[in-house]
Amino acid sequence: MGVLERVSEPRDLRGLSTAELDSLAAEIRDLIVRTVSRTSGHLGPNLGVVELTLAVHRVFDSPRDPIVFDTGHQSYVHKLLTGRVERFGTIRSKDGLSGYPSQAESQHDWVENSHASTSLSYADGMAKAFAVRGEKERTAVAIIGDGALTGGMAWEALNNIAGGPQNGPDGRPLVMVVNDNGRSYSPTVGGLAQHLSGLRTDPRYEQALDLVKRTLNRTPLVGHVTYEALHGLKKGLKDLLAPQGMFEDLGLKYIGPIDGHDRDAVENALMQAKRFGGPVIVHCVTQKGHGYDVAVRDEVDHMHSPSAFDPLTGEPIGDPTRTLTHAFSDALLDAGRRRRDVVAVTAAMLCPTGMEPFAKAFPERCFDVGIAEQHAATSAAGMAMMGLHPVVAIYATFLNRAFDQVLMDCALHKTGVTFVLDRAGVTGTDGASHNGMWDMSILQVVPGLRLAAPRDADQLAELFAEALDVSDAPTVVRFPGKEPADVGIDALERLGTADVLARAQTPDVLLVAVGGLAGAGVDAARRIQAQGVGVTVVDPRWVKPIDKALIELAGEHRLVVTAEDGCRVGGVGSVLAQELRDHNVDVPVHNFGIPARFLDHGKRAGILDELGLTGQGLAREISGLVAALESDSSLASSETV
Repeated sequence: MGVLERVSEPRDLRGLSTAELDSLAAEIRDLIVRTVSRTSGHLGPNLGVVELTLAVHRVFDSPRDPIVFDTGHQSYVHKLLTGRVERFGTIRSKDGLSGYPSQAESQHDWVENSHASTSLSYADGMAKAFAVRGEKERTAVAIIGDGALTGGMAWEALNNIAGGPQNGPDGRPLVMVVNDNGRSYSPTVGGLAQHLSGLRTDPRYEQALDLVKRTLNRTPLVGHVTYEALHGLKKGLKDLLAPQGMFEDLGLKYIGPIDGHDRDAVENALMQAKRFGGPVIVHCVTQKGHGYDVAVRDEVDHMHSPSAFDPLTGEPIGDPTRTLTHAFSDALLDAGRRRRDVVAVTAAMLCPTGMEPFAKAFPERCFDVGIAEQHAATSAAGMAMMGLHPVVAIYATFLNRAFDQVLMDCALHKTGVTFVLDRAGVTGTDGASHNGMWDMSILQVVPGLRLAAPRDADQLAELFAEALDVSDAPTVVRFPGKEPADVGIDALERLGTADVLARAQTPDVLLVAVGGLAGAGVDAARRIQAQGVGVTVVDPRWVKPIDKALIELAGEHRLVVTAEDGCRVGGVGSVLAQELRDHNVDVPVHNFGIPARFLDHGKRAGILDELGLTGQGLAREISGLVAALESDSSLASSETV
């Protein structure tokens, strides 16, 4: 029996020997590599926190001591140590384990965290609650890393944490573990990253600390003055050689840097932090992908989140598919060659959003601002004010964090900024927090903003070019990035800004199929027309503003149906219905989309099928609406007679 099989809860770790703990770490890495090679998921981040997570669970008493993971994709080891070994093979699959902490799975998962830079705020609130309630024996633990300290919210939290009582009877028991691997997806950027990098790499720092450590250890029963002098020497050398005084100047106790793969060292540091009784930062230096040589050698992102791969070689399994992200990458690079005013901005998502080729070709025109979507948006507005046309590429779900900046900084000032939202609509396996289902609802209220939803690679390139031509308002191009790029749907004609994809001889139903659901709309029309019902299918292309030609076309039909891979509440269908009312177009409208609820994780295709957002599902629903319409018409006719 392996050691991992004997661990059903964290307390089981405390009776293990050093040799058993070493074996356990190896077993955990092996299981994670084998599982993720089949299921896909976050590999590099979890391989880098094995010893750190073991140490945290040996020092603290979870769930009594809440452990909050920032960018919760680094919680796989935590899951394995909290009774989920047998189900680990189901991770990220329908009805299986989530790829992030999940309250439904375990009492050890306090926060279902997967958006970065939030853990310190959660833990600060927990520690404040402990202080208010007098629960002095409980400690809140935040594990923050993978670039999350580049996010402004983390520094808002640090500012507030530093402003309260630090220790003693009124202190807040809070331990902040910085998992410093120098990376997010790619190398972490910014002044803070350079600061931490200096701490990690300056050999004089380690030599100086070793000197002070040996001096202190050799000094028997030193008096208070001598101790303080030596401690001052240690701090002075720290500040001189690699100034980590930033944290201490805030009034925060700092321990580190610690080798994050030396479990004993991490445990000792955590014990010191726990005994302090107030906010403490424990700085652990780790290596993303540690223990799996293939991941360590991967210079792009240390196998941050690979698709299925061969665990022996790390090579992807199956032929690589050209996706819509690749199509955008080509379009951006082409735009950069044609226009010197085009610049690229991303929030730590250079490779995932397809910006890397542009960055290599035009390094002086590409800006990775770290995990700072708010700053990305407003910085882009500033660039636009000075005559550039910034392209801000992020995942659709992360635009939620920058809504105020899009509204007040970009739209209010009529700046020509183009936001490209990858992974829009149902993304699936990463679960509720990553579905890009909110953008078409929340952006509808932004005055002047134009929003495009391309259905395929050709339309993505065309709409992106049109967006770049808009200089007096922000524009948005959104698409499901992982969908294949070679699936094209030709238009029969262009009507205003919309494309007609199918024309019916009888104007029974107008089906407005938005972006990624255009194919399902065409399939639904084919199925319904086989029943003798005429269906016209339109892809609006630009879903904000609604084109007048689409309103006129709607008035020619007996029934209007909309289908979108966004939230129904406030979405494209809702806005179209409102526009029809405003123009006195009296035609029934039915909207199909994603309900306003958090979706369970699973494959995109399976979730769309459950929601009825497939050709078959839409055909079934529309057929029922037509039948009801026919019944109502017959009833009205009989009453008239």
